[in-house]
Amino acid sequence: MEAVMFFLAALGALGGAVGVVALRSPFYGVLALIVHLFSLAVLFLLLAAAFVAAAQVVVYAGAVMVLYVFVVAYVGGTEEPTLDPIPGQRFLAPLMGAALFVELSIAILGSSLLAFETQGADVGPGFGNPAGIGKLLLERFLLPFEASSILLLLAAVGAIVLAGRQGTLGVGEDLTGGSSEHSSEAPAERSEDPPVRSPHAGGALS
Repeated sequence: MEAVMFFLAALGALGGAVGVVALRSPFYGVLALIVHLFSLAVLFLLLAAAFVAAAQVVVYAGAVMVLYVFVVAYVGGTEEPTLDPIPGQRFLAPLMGAALFVELSIAILGSSLLAFETQGADVGPGFGNPAGIGKLLLERFLLPFEASSILLLLAAVGAIVLAGRQGTLGVGEDLTGGSSEHSSEAPAERSEDPPVRSPHAGGALS
């Protein structure tokens, strides 16, 4: 049963990661990332790390993904990106991907496959408890932990700034800062007054 859960979670993690890279829509990319994070939580459960699995679901697949969905909905992002590619990107991207695949294949064939006939690492009774995780985060890995928090805060502030700039370009200006073809001034009011009946003309118009 554990082997079946491992392969299902591994397929979900790989499929979600590929979806994040391959999908052009930012919204569907976020949904694929949620699938990836849930699959990672299952893998953490199989490694007897219950606290890390719960944090993966509550923090990343919950709060952080809600923030990403909010940013995507606030900025827009439904259109395909029109940014110019980096010089040499079409050549370097497949090359770097192939190099990463070769590196992972060497690591898997050299070490991971040798552990199939073993029982795995010995897990103590206090492994993965909140006390041990808190001690690692607040003592050994304090700087990366705080840096990731600041990075998420900067991403949210940057999204709000970009959305504010897009909102100010709508009236009387195009994307280059010039005035639009249609004037935003309201049409002039008509100066003609309605006809007034004269009381001395017996109801005739003046």
